[in-house]
Amino acid sequence: MALSKRNSRLRIKRRVRGKVHGTEERPRLSVYRSNKQIYAQVIDDASGKTLAAASSLKMEDAQNIAKIEQAAKVGKAIAESAKAAGIESVIFDRNGYLYHGRIKQLADAAREGGLKF
Repeated sequence: MALSKRNSRLRIKRRVRGKVHGTEERPRLSVYRSNKQIYAQVIDDASGKTLAAASSLKMEDAQNIAKIEQAAKVGKAIAESAKAAGIESVIFDRNGYLYHGRIKQLADAAREGGLKF
């Protein structure tokens, strides 16, 4: 039986999350992508707390631009927010999405912003 696109992504997500675990020294950078927006969080899995977050939903200037440019803005914003929280390096959690397009753009912009992963 063929899996739906969503179920296939969730299966990949479970497989990746079994291997990726954020710590206090090196938290997890989790990315969620919807059809219109993109969200990123820096999460410490040991304590279960979100240390930094950014999304295109809260950026007014990100609403009328291409989605790939939205992802770049969110990547820069999450890097700034993580730096402000004293976080230098993270583990990247692509959340079951292919490392391509908006996900790759967000990761590259976060690296340019100073995050190491």
